[in-house]
Amino acid sequence: MASDARALATRLAELGDAALATTLAARGVSPQAAWHDFFDAAEGLLDPASVDRALTRLDRHDLLALDLGEAGVDGEPARLALTDADGSPYAAVSERVAAAAAAAPHAFAPTPAPLAPGPADARAAAAAAERAFTTAGSLADVLLLCSHTPLARTGAGPVSAVDRRRLLDAGALESADDLEDLLASAAASGLATAYEREWTVTEAGERWLKAATADRWEAIAVGFRTSLPRGLRTSSHGFLTPDAWLGIYPLDPEWPARAERLHRIGVRWGLFPSDRSPAEFPWTAALRAGERADAATMAPYLPTEIDRVYLQADLTAIAPGPLAPALDLRLRSIALRESRAQASTYRFTAESIGAGMTEGETAESIRDFLAGLSLTGIPQPLAYLIESTASRHGLVRVRADGATGRTRVESLDAGLLDAITVDQALRPLGLLVLEGDDALSSRVARDAVYWTLADARYPVVALDARGVPESLHRRTTATASTPAGTPQETYARLIATLRGGHGTQGDSGWLERELEQAVRARAEIVVVVRMPDGSERSFTLEAAGLGGGRLRGRDRAADIERTLPVSSIVSVHAA
Repeated sequence: MASDARALATRLAELGDAALATTLAARGVSPQAAWHDFFDAAEGLLDPASVDRALTRLDRHDLLALDLGEAGVDGEPARLALTDADGSPYAAVSERVAAAAAAAPHAFAPTPAPLAPGPADARAAAAAAERAFTTAGSLADVLLLCSHTPLARTGAGPVSAVDRRRLLDAGALESADDLEDLLASAAASGLATAYEREWTVTEAGERWLKAATADRWEAIAVGFRTSLPRGLRTSSHGFLTPDAWLGIYPLDPEWPARAERLHRIGVRWGLFPSDRSPAEFPWTAALRAGERADAATMAPYLPTEIDRVYLQADLTAIAPGPLAPALDLRLRSIALRESRAQASTYRFTAESIGAGMTEGETAESIRDFLAGLSLTGIPQPLAYLIESTASRHGLVRVRADGATGRTRVESLDAGLLDAITVDQALRPLGLLVLEGDDALSSRVARDAVYWTLADARYPVVALDARGVPESLHRRTTATASTPAGTPQETYARLIATLRGGHGTQGDSGWLERELEQAVRARAEIVVVVRMPDGSERSFTLEAAGLGGGRLRGRDRAADIERTLPVSSIVSVHAA
């Protein structure tokens, strides 16, 4: 065990920070682990309980390889620090593998190859495509709402009950239980990221919202395949058929539920039949074989997207079919969607048009967009609503005052400024009336003042340093390349501690560590010392202190206290 711990400590020390952090994360090590050096880390990773947890993360193939002592140097056992430089399992690992094989022999038995699925019939393919279309629409609704206001997460990880209700009320979800599966798909495809206590949309997610349904599906399908556990993936960069999934991680008690969830997500996106029949769709067959995701074979079963709507005098827009995503996205920036189905209804209000203008639309851009979209022209009531909203929008202007570092709130309408002054909802802004100036002042930053006024339904516009209107976004989206919460960040403190501990080169680091542990425990040890004449002599001491390059200890046999130079100590072991 001691030699294995030394060998593992040396291997860990030789890893780069990123690889070391990945190993620690894969082993489930706490970032607050009370380890002082790589020797502590090695002993912790070789602890029987830690090894048992690591074995649950191995698939059946790796378990068999460990049992045979043929795990190799670049597989999952090596990444989990279960094998030495030659690919052989450490002694502590072999012991736990033997115990696992005795307790669960089925986990180490090879399984027969799964049967190749046959082609699905046209009815099943049409049902799968419809599910994929519906799921893509639901995820688009979730991401759109998330892009305006990030979804809050509880301490345990799931989205808060308040935001679940918000999504249900907005019609984005048929059931609150759908949300975690949709977000898992988004995360796997890089469309959204969970960091700390929020879900935010990435730049890739914003591009996905504007893509056609077929392109949306392809992005999700690639993300699904890439995120599958290593044991489900094949050497051709594809994946196993779902009927083979259940037995892949035989020692993991949580795997059956996880496998079921992965299959359920695949069903949602039209990858697998909902009845678990051994049939396969052509688009799934290509994906499973490792080929690129291609929705061409699914396209004939998808509803035809349209690019025109009927604008009505009652301030509604009727889309007689599924509107092309990019058009739907822009229409929803200036109108409220009241229903979502094959035919959708949108309603224009002063608030919805004002919100679009807040995001950068103008009366002219709205008219041009609707004129190109409408089959019936722009009804007079809608044209009037656009003009009246535009004439009112921007009556309140917010800018940063470079001279004072404060935020100015200005308006040509003195009555509107008076209303803002007495509005109790705006008290947190601490707005002050400036003497001799038709403006209000706040210590709060310009963007925060702007959004507080916008949420209170004031016709507000933000001005930049030149006094030009500037379009603001409530929350900057996360970029897919941002390493938010990476293992290297998570374990930075622990890795720094390990690298600052005893060195692993040669015997000196290990020896010094053994002496320190003996002193802390006041243990009785046998110390072998090389004498000046080259001979070696053993002393049995009760370790008492270590400092200045010397070990102090009580020699009970001679009833004296000895002080020995650490540089002369050859070895140490328990008495």
